[in-house]
Amino acid sequence: MINPDSLASEVLSIVVPAFNEEATLARVVEKLIEVPYLREIVIVDDCSSDRTLAIARGLEARYPQVRVLHHEQNRGKTHALRTGFAETRGDIVIVQDADLEYDPTEIKEVVQPIIDGVADVVFGSRFLVRKAARVLYFYHYLANKGLTFLSNLLTNVNLSDVETGYKAFRGEIIRNMVITSKGFGFEIEVTAKVAKLGCAIFEVPISYYGRTYEQGKKIGMKDGIAALWYIVRYNWLTSREASYRHIPMLEPGRVDNPPQVSNLAHKA
Repeated sequence: MINPDSLASEVLSIVVPAFNEEATLARVVEKLIEVPYLREIVIVDDCSSDRTLAIARGLEARYPQVRVLHHEQNRGKTHALRTGFAETRGDIVIVQDADLEYDPTEIKEVVQPIIDGVADVVFGSRFLVRKAARVLYFYHYLANKGLTFLSNLLTNVNLSDVETGYKAFRGEIIRNMVITSKGFGFEIEVTAKVAKLGCAIFEVPISYYGRTYEQGKKIGMKDGIAALWYIVRYNWLTSREASYRHIPMLEPGRVDNPPQVSNLAHKA
C-alpha cells in the first residue's frame, strides 16, 4: 500500500523500452513529463540502429526526470524491461512503449488503484470497456483472445487482455521478480508470476492506437507461438519461490489467498 502522505509526491517510475523509435520517442517523453506522481522516466535503448539513442540522450539532458540506459547488443523487449526495472526507485512502476500505441495521459487512471491502496498490480485493458481503438488485424485479435484464455485457464485469473502493454506494479513486486523470458515474452511471464504471488490485480479500460507493420509494429507470429510455451513454462514448470529473488510482502494474510481480479470502469 502506498503511504497516503506520499500521494502528492513523486512515487512513479516509468520504464520505456525503445528500439528504432526515433519518430515517436520525443513525443512520448514530452507527454510522460506531465504525468502525475512522476519520479523518473527510465529509457532503455535496445541497440537501436537509428537516432533513438541520440534523441534519448537529448531528452536526458533536457529533463532531470529522464535517465537513459543502453544495450550494446539488441536483446529484445523483455531484456530491455529487465534492465529498466532494476534501475527504478519508485513505489510504483509502469511500462510505457515508445511508439504511442498507448496514451500516456491515461497512466494516472491505470496506477490509481495502487495509489488508493486496493491493488498490487493493474492491467490496462483494451477490451474491458471499448474506448478509442484503431481497428487493425483480426488475426491479432484472435491470437490475443486465445492467449488470454489459455493464460486465464492456468492462472485462474479472469483477465480480459493479458497482452496489454500497460501493466503497473508496486515497485517491490517487479524489482524482486526473476524475469527470464525473451523477446515479447514478458506479458505472459509476468502475468503467471503475479498470479502465483496472490496479488490483488485490477483492470482499468484504456485506449489503443495500434500501428501497422508498415508503421513499425514488431510483434509477429513467432512471438505468439513462443507465448504458448511461456504459458506452460511459467504456470506449470516454475514455482513461486523461483519466480522472485525475495517474496514481496503483501497485506497480512493475503499472500496465500487466491488471486483477486477486479474491473474498474472510468469514473465520471
